[in-house]
Amino acid sequence: MDDSKPSNGLEKTLRDRLDQRYINSTLRKLTTAPQGAVDFSSNDFLSLSTSPALRSAFIDELTKSPNFTLGSGGSRLLDGNSTYAVALEDEISAFHNASTGLLFNSGFDANAGVFACIPQSGDIIVHDELIHASVHDGMKMSRAAKKLPFPHNCTKQLREILQCLVDEDVMIGKGPKNVFIAVESVYSMDGDIAPLQEIVQIIDEILPYGNGHIIIDEAHGTGVIGPKGRGLVCELGLEDKVFLRLHTFGKALASSGAIVLCSPLVRSYLINYARPLIYTTFMPFPSLASIKASYTLLQNGTTEPMVAHLNHITRHLHTSLLDMLSYHQSRTSTSIEDILYIDPACPKSPIFAFVTQSPRSLAQHCQESGFVVRAVVPPTVPTRRVRVCLHAGNSVEECDRLVSRVEEWVKVSLEGLGSEDGVKARL
Repeated sequence: MDDSKPSNGLEKTLRDRLDQRYINSTLRKLTTAPQGAVDFSSNDFLSLSTSPALRSAFIDELTKSPNFTLGSGGSRLLDGNSTYAVALEDEISAFHNASTGLLFNSGFDANAGVFACIPQSGDIIVHDELIHASVHDGMKMSRAAKKLPFPHNCTKQLREILQCLVDEDVMIGKGPKNVFIAVESVYSMDGDIAPLQEIVQIIDEILPYGNGHIIIDEAHGTGVIGPKGRGLVCELGLEDKVFLRLHTFGKALASSGAIVLCSPLVRSYLINYARPLIYTTFMPFPSLASIKASYTLLQNGTTEPMVAHLNHITRHLHTSLLDMLSYHQSRTSTSIEDILYIDPACPKSPIFAFVTQSPRSLAQHCQESGFVVRAVVPPTVPTRRVRVCLHAGNSVEECDRLVSRVEEWVKVSLEGLGSEDGVKARL
């Protein structure tokens, strides 16, 4: 912490709050990865940020428009729009089997804008408790009468909440009032998948008048889930059952920005009422060209071998971790889960949660061997963990070395508890 003396009451208040986070081990800092470290942290799932194929496609796209301007010139509603942006929206929408779409500068802007302006007075928002912070910011500005969380991925509780709303308010049961259900296709900190098919069935059953509207954030599924990376909705064939989809370009696609996939009516409404779209300078041409280049690789199949390898190492890492933990569990009376817990179900995404009460210790142990992993603690998440993300550029050998390093930490932790009988390295 900075030891300089606060000069006024505000600075003292800010310092005290930061000091409290430091004491609680929840203080956030900006860091950079060491040169040559193995990336098990970023959202660059397909390793496209270092892909010669994407670099070439991007340069080709720039070459096609040699007279492009570096800046967009303003808000999209003023001077920032272009025929290139409109054509790109149409292309991306068609790729995801959507009628139309609207580009935003970021996924955060898109979520905040959608949830602030789409729900009308008297409407209800029901959301997964682990929904992204951008949705919460949007809901704070919303005119919706209620914002109700349901336990993470718990369709039983979702059903009960919706049924209770219908029973309490005939305007919901008969359709004039709307209920928006907010979920993510892939949850960013756990890597688990929304039970979307079941959610759709529940809404069809309890809200049969068409006033139940699913809004799904596909940020962490874009490029890696579904046919050619089209996302969970397309994988399940539920395009006509989802009110609005959000796809972002800053993760697997190694670019920036986002698109809201929706009906032409909703698109027009967002253009008129979504403040994060209206009151900001639009993306410059190079950003649009980067997005276009990424979608070129999705469409022509370049990324399919990358996804296949990513799925392979995801299964490999999961199996190796469970085997390692099972081995040590067989040699101790202490519950290994008290030290490190890995979900026994293999994730469909490349995101792993290494759940532990000592995430900073485990993360540091891995970092000392050149692995970039991050401890994630409250208030970012309710449960402490080390978040591990795999990438198409990672190898099986790198995964094995990570498991070996984690195993060293588990053994040291068991020795500290004095609970493993003759801790020895596995042969």
